[in-house]
Amino acid sequence: MTHTENNLPPGVSLPRPLMIAAFIFLRRRVVRLARKRYGPTFTMDLPTLGPSVFLTDPVLIRQLFTTGPDLIGNTQPNLGRVLGPGSFFNLDGEDHRRQRKLLVPPFHGRRMKAYESIIEEETLRETANWPQGKAFPTLPSTMRITLNAILRAVFGAEGAHFTALRELLPPMVSLASRLAILSNLAGVLGYERAWERYRGYRRRFDAIVSELISAAESDPDLDLREDVLSLMLQARYDDGAAMSHSDIGDQLYTLLAAGHETTATTLAWAFERIRRHPALLERLVREADEGGSELRQATFIEVQRTRPVIDQTGRRVKAEHLKLGEWIIPKGYNVIASIGMVHTNESVFPNAAAFDPDRFVGAPPDSYSWIPFGGGTRRCIGAAFATMEMDVVLRTVLRCFTIEPTSAAGERWHSRGVAFAPAKGGKVVVHRRSRA
Repeated sequence: MTHTENNLPPGVSLPRPLMIAAFIFLRRRVVRLARKRYGPTFTMDLPTLGPSVFLTDPVLIRQLFTTGPDLIGNTQPNLGRVLGPGSFFNLDGEDHRRQRKLLVPPFHGRRMKAYESIIEEETLRETANWPQGKAFPTLPSTMRITLNAILRAVFGAEGAHFTALRELLPPMVSLASRLAILSNLAGVLGYERAWERYRGYRRRFDAIVSELISAAESDPDLDLREDVLSLMLQARYDDGAAMSHSDIGDQLYTLLAAGHETTATTLAWAFERIRRHPALLERLVREADEGGSELRQATFIEVQRTRPVIDQTGRRVKAEHLKLGEWIIPKGYNVIASIGMVHTNESVFPNAAAFDPDRFVGAPPDSYSWIPFGGGTRRCIGAAFATMEMDVVLRTVLRCFTIEPTSAAGERWHSRGVAFAPAKGGKVVVHRRSRA
């Protein structure tokens, strides 16, 4: 097949400076307008990823996610730039498969129950200081809850190590999120100093993780510990080899960076949404008091559908050509599944603009049209942990507090780099329940 036989979708053609500005400040709007003008599949030359084909059709997204690793790989460049060479986001092919096989067990089965108690403890600790009768943003609180929970459940951190990481990681992850979007424009935009600051953060992080590894390796009860770091140290590849310490550090950071801010932001969106739906809020409180969870879980599915904090996931064409539907995409192109656009596809989700958790009660979403965790072999490894964490936090809050509903307009979307958060931080007004 020759180059002339490529069949690319129509696409956006803007001068590079305009595309850079649009991508940085208006990327959700640009994608939405492109979908409206060019149809469900279109091409854009992105300032960070280069030539990219966008998919908004679940049929093509299914085809992409089920295509083998011999034809497609990870997007290039990717978050491995900031998370490290041993990160899931940097690995491809057999290396990715080996790491994934090693790290799936800690996030399933009985261990999840042990993590649940940690999350409940952190939620109760954080919410003990919530103001009553006064509006405040929930995002700072959910950030602290998810950070502390991951440091305990994943890093096994306590004492001085816990304190040091809790102080270091918020500015480090925030800077990483922005550099992930702008990193290859650093020379143009003067981000060299930001990169140097980030490298300083990373050196401090690696030093703390090295101390945590040494402490775990010398613990006579290592085999009884439940934290993910301890399980990584004991895990072995098929050939009997252990993970290197540098790979453990990269994966720990990846699990935190990918799971901490996204989970916290989804929780803030959940508070923002349920306040504006009083009947739903009333049902959620009743369900929490009665020990149920079905509506709460459906609510989080709908929050992630209508307010996805990550707006795209993709692959890179490794073969000479990749056929997706009627399109023939050449080697080197990235293929992007547009999460926001497929989530608002009326043919899949009728009345898609409405916030309606009941659409998912007793009806789990299709894994190729509801994709907040990505899909295929690169689906987020911590999806089950994140889902459990959000459920425990909201359940605990509903049992302890009465949340005042509001008729105020919904909060706007605000870009925090990689993630999109509610512009006012998911504000709530609460009153402590006397029975709690």
